[in-house]
Amino acid sequence: MKSLICEKPYQLSYIEANMPKVKPTELLIKVSAVGICGTDIHAYTGNQPFFSYPRVLGHELCGVVCELGDKVNQPFIIGDKVALIPYLSCFQCASCLSGKTNCCENISVIGVHQDGGFCEYLAVPQDNVLKVNGVDNATAALIEPFAISAHAVRRAEIKIDEAVLVVGAGPIGLGAAAIAAADGANVIVADTLSERRDHVKNQLNLPTLNPLDENFYESLLEAFGGSLAQTVIDATGNPHAMNGAVNHIRHGGKIVFVGLFKGNLEISDPDFHKKETTLMGSRNATKEDFSKVQNLMERGTLQANMMLTHTFDFNTLGETYEKSVVNNKELLKGIIKFDV
Repeated sequence: MKSLICEKPYQLSYIEANMPKVKPTELLIKVSAVGICGTDIHAYTGNQPFFSYPRVLGHELCGVVCELGDKVNQPFIIGDKVALIPYLSCFQCASCLSGKTNCCENISVIGVHQDGGFCEYLAVPQDNVLKVNGVDNATAALIEPFAISAHAVRRAEIKIDEAVLVVGAGPIGLGAAAIAAADGANVIVADTLSERRDHVKNQLNLPTLNPLDENFYESLLEAFGGSLAQTVIDATGNPHAMNGAVNHIRHGGKIVFVGLFKGNLEISDPDFHKKETTLMGSRNATKEDFSKVQNLMERGTLQANMMLTHTFDFNTLGETYEKSVVNNKELLKGIIKFDV
């Protein structure tokens, strides 16, 4: 089979690899589409920590089941369209035993810690796939970033009509905004880039604000009927935005950091305490989050165009990856198609 492998930073190569051998509880998937994540870009540029080369990237994917291991006991059949849950948890550490498999102490991620989906076929454990027969390939390939968004929304315990400010209109922020709105929240999205605000208006039909505007604070109050947000979901990974999040919640409000950066946060403690702020981080997703996204996709509530801006051909992208992906400032979210 053809595989696109990152040999070392700034070097992608097509190779002819051996077909995967399916273990008893695995499925062999013929890959149909793979999402391109920031992780895939950082790995290419050598900025991904705890990463080893060579590595086949790609952890956001959908495909078709073409072989079943002889001990597969889930209701899969040859020809099923499936989406990948790329997190391989140990189910033995304290986090796993408490139900937090998303932050397993020994987690291994397909496409990060072991070879992933930038290839024509991939063997994966039966417990790490979901049927998505009624979902188009582009949407199904994005189940993982949408699930990360869903986990942040679930962490926030958002209620109907809750005033939610999503800061950062990258893929995860877009997903969080779409899912919070689907849950009945009153959602506003803030981003400094006009192109991203336009994307939110056109594809999510949600109001937007520019946090750099002089009247941002007053506009936020007006948008939420005279009060600040009950919940802020920050998907920027920007220290300035994260440090200032406490200024955008009302007293008793919540902040969820789903974006992250390498460094220390410096939040005003008086502001944090006087508002009795609830602050939490959000990492990865659980099967519950994937199942919720699966359901929303099947209902048509979540669609690829909510974050997708570019599609690429697997057979040619390896030669243009740096220009088409890494240095493409217009790229918001891209997927690689295998059947062009």
